[in-house]
Amino acid sequence: MPYFDAASSLPLHPVARQALLAALDEGWADPARLHREGRRARLLLDAAREAAAGAVGCRPDELVFTPSGTRSLHTGIAGALAGRRRAGRALVVSAVEHSAVLHAAEAHEAGGGTVVRVPVDRTGRVDAAAFGAALRGDGSPGSGTALACLQSANHEVGTEQPVEEVAGFCAEVGVPLLVDAAQSLAWGPVPGRWSLLAASAHKWGGPGGVGLLAVRKGVRFAPPAPADERESGRSPGFADLPAIVAAAASLRAVRAEADAEAARLRALVDRVRAEVPALVPDVEVVGDPVRRLPHVVTFSCLYVDGEALLHALDRAGFSVSSGSSCTSSTLTPSHVLRAMGVLSEGNVRVSLPPGTAEADVDAFLAVLPEAVREVRDRLRVPSAAVSDAPHAAAGGPGGGEGGGTGGPEGTDSGREADLTVDSRGKRCPIPVIELAKVIGRVPVGGTVLLLADDEAARLDVPAWCEMRGHEYLGVRGHAHRVRRTA
Repeated sequence: MPYFDAASSLPLHPVARQALLAALDEGWADPARLHREGRRARLLLDAAREAAAGAVGCRPDELVFTPSGTRSLHTGIAGALAGRRRAGRALVVSAVEHSAVLHAAEAHEAGGGTVVRVPVDRTGRVDAAAFGAALRGDGSPGSGTALACLQSANHEVGTEQPVEEVAGFCAEVGVPLLVDAAQSLAWGPVPGRWSLLAASAHKWGGPGGVGLLAVRKGVRFAPPAPADERESGRSPGFADLPAIVAAAASLRAVRAEADAEAARLRALVDRVRAEVPALVPDVEVVGDPVRRLPHVVTFSCLYVDGEALLHALDRAGFSVSSGSSCTSSTLTPSHVLRAMGVLSEGNVRVSLPPGTAEADVDAFLAVLPEAVREVRDRLRVPSAAVSDAPHAAAGGPGGGEGGGTGGPEGTDSGREADLTVDSRGKRCPIPVIELAKVIGRVPVGGTVLLLADDEAARLDVPAWCEMRGHEYLGVRGHAHRVRRTA
């Protein structure tokens, strides 16, 4: 079965497996002890640290190993904020950071701190100048920025961020920049004058349970308590030395092949980006088409339930992932897709692992149209909705699956609309499907009032309007107003 979810995790790299087995025999002792076995373990730990630091682009004594990438981010953020508490209590992040960063930001807010969230454009990229302006605060007492966080590349859509430019702005105002390099470190070092960096080994084929945290010399840093003497006090506890050795060895191995493999995978992804919209109607490819990771492509299919599409592709033999609201436990749209303002329904992320064969991509492109058609048929999506033909589905005004005419009791705006569709209690993509069925029944310039209480509708209805060329007039409560302009 082709595994197309490399952005989530990769199987153990052959080099990692070899290093892990060797280290299990040689690196089991406590590297803090002075006896022969301890010294042998210490040599392995030092060699792993030197190799990882070389790949990161920092000094070995600036890098520590942690139990995970999430722990690296949490420790890095907490330590930098505590070390610079006299500078201020503001934390600046992009709106599309990994959930680990956003959870740390929420904890900072709960403790009385301030968080500034910098928006992104429809490709998922921040504006470097806007990020730089957010660093300066409003000049009020205590509004100084203690730390900025920016991912090197987005984990859901692959868009690369202007880290080098943002790092320059941070250096100008003396604010440290923490970079989440989990998705990009396998492909090369992070450019710019960053101050802290976090990554996770399972993203490049190392063992799970190993993270990296680099803190440049000169950065004020106070490790969260309680601390101990291991890993410079920044990652307490007995290290999993065999896993660390395997992580460092595999990082060095994938880096040796990165340039050639990146060029090969980029060509395959370019094919997917170009051919999916041609093969499947009503598809939006999201993310920056140029400034992106070489192996990631994400697209959203109108009128498709994301979870159902993932199951259909899994039955066809392809493992992919999704940021759709219906595939999450919260049933709310991905914060990344929400920040970008793009369609969340039917969202598919394809992330190709190293070594992906062209034949596997051919096979994926061959099965995708039938998988989408199968899900749409299950949801009873009429051809008129898919083609956006300007004719109505069967039934009188407000009839059919779209519900009745007239607004809810006490809603004046419902009586002002040419047509009202009641989709309350239904999850996306059903409200969008019902809107698509009836939009052709109002004249150009007329309005439809869509009643939808699913949280995802607040993202998907405006995105549908933008894709279809209709005007989204806003939402009041659960009432979305749409004007037909095409």
